[in-house]
Amino acid sequence: MVEDKIILGIDPGTTVMGYGLIHVKGKRLEMVNFGVIHLNKLPTHPDKLKRIYDRLIGIIDEYKPDEMAIEAPFFGKNVQSMLKLGRAQGVAIAAALHFNLPFEEYTPKRIKQAITGSGAASKEQVAAMLQQVLNFKEMPKYLDATDGLAAAVCHHFSKGIGEHNKTKSGNWNSFIKSNPDRTK
Repeated sequence: MVEDKIILGIDPGTTVMGYGLIHVKGKRLEMVNFGVIHLNKLPTHPDKLKRIYDRLIGIIDEYKPDEMAIEAPFFGKNVQSMLKLGRAQGVAIAAALHFNLPFEEYTPKRIKQAITGSGAASKEQVAAMLQQVLNFKEMPKYLDATDGLAAAVCHHFSKGIGEHNKTKSGNWNSFIKSNPDRTK
């Protein structure tokens, strides 16, 4: 059976949130759309969270993705920033759950590595590689949009196995089934 699905990728943010959609058909990857959700002019953090939820509900309803990939929060020194970013990610996940849309998380390093081969790649390097892979002409003003695409492409390359749910391989149950002689 030929794989045929749409993947929504999310780059969470509290100023600008990036998103990208790809269509996987067999071995072909095609960009469906990408863009950003501007949040910087909203007065409060709850207003930003509501905008994220409302916009993602609309995007999911319009494009009907089969799966969602989201960049996992990275650990920084500013606890308040991390908390706000985690809330933004949580609201994005809640929008996916509203539609029973399966989702997976990927670390920033893993996404960069999947796209460029280097976990230390810059946003510009990721965007340039995606431009070649997905064959889009114009680079977006905000690279958060290509970061959203990168999450979707990483999800495809990772066969849907990310940080959140490693149950498809590498868990204790699969180890026990694969190694019954080592559990005695």
